[in-house]
Amino acid sequence: MTEQTINNGRTLAIVSYFTFIGLIVAIIMNLEKRNPFTYFHIRQMLGLILMLITSNIVEKYVNSWLGTTFWTITFVCWLFGIYHAISKQAKPIPYIGDYFQDWFKNIN
Repeated sequence: MTEQTINNGRTLAIVSYFTFIGLIVAIIMNLEKRNPFTYFHIRQMLGLILMLITSNIVEKYVNSWLGTTFWTITFVCWLFGIYHAISKQAKPIPYIGDYFQDWFKNIN
């Protein structure tokens, strides 16, 4: 990706990390621009939302401590993602970010 592409998509990439509503706003606003940097971070956030839902299900139906552990891991991954969006990097979340990019590759 070029520096111009990253600069044009940076704001929406950051917005995508602000809850589910920010993600929807970023997706809708990026429909015309089709910025690959923004789409990269949208796919990362979609994966984080899946992780959050999984942690909530585990906490409710399996084990409270295990769910809290999953939630904490999700939060740290969210911090990682938003930090790299702010610092203009398209770096996937360790271990699972590449899977998110693969699973949601149709979002582009």
